[in-house]
Amino acid sequence: MSLRHDAVAVLSGWAAPTPGEESLRAEFLDHLRTHDDAMLRECVPGHLTATTAVLSHDGERVLLTLHPKAGMWLPMGGHCEISDTSLAGAALREAVEESGISGLELLPGPLAVDKHQVWCHPPHSWHLDVEYAAVAPADAEAVISEESLDLRWFPLDEIPELSDEATRRLAARGRVALTSNTRALG
Repeated sequence: MSLRHDAVAVLSGWAAPTPGEESLRAEFLDHLRTHDDAMLRECVPGHLTATTAVLSHDGERVLLTLHPKAGMWLPMGGHCEISDTSLAGAALREAVEESGISGLELLPGPLAVDKHQVWCHPPHSWHLDVEYAAVAPADAEAVISEESLDLRWFPLDEIPELSDEATRRLAARGRVALTSNTRALG
């Protein structure tokens, strides 16, 4: 199965939790149907990307990167690569690459979708972001990557103002998913 087919299957089977996200889900599926390269950075109007909120083992903190282009504290994430076979795999790969933490456990998802303007193709294009959450091991030590100005753990109720509502929403949904997943396993 190709990454594009996986994205169609994931988004077709995902129940969007809000009317706005349902509209985005339908838009993303339409984009996938009309652009053979919808998963790749080369797709000029926009492309699907994968984001992951990395949570502490207890779900009380979220690891955010100070993004050099956006100038904001954001979750880990980015472009899909030709070698990716699934959205979940791309989300986990990006989280490991940008956090430096091995042993992350991806929670069932996606948890959210978001669309935001970027500058991949001047003057701009769109990231059609499919968002997940992962849990770090208790002894995790984050390592700043070349893709970040800084990397810090923040309590979920103290995400800095220099962030966005999509980051806050994803972190909160990640904590709920972690709690639900822990109860289901326990």
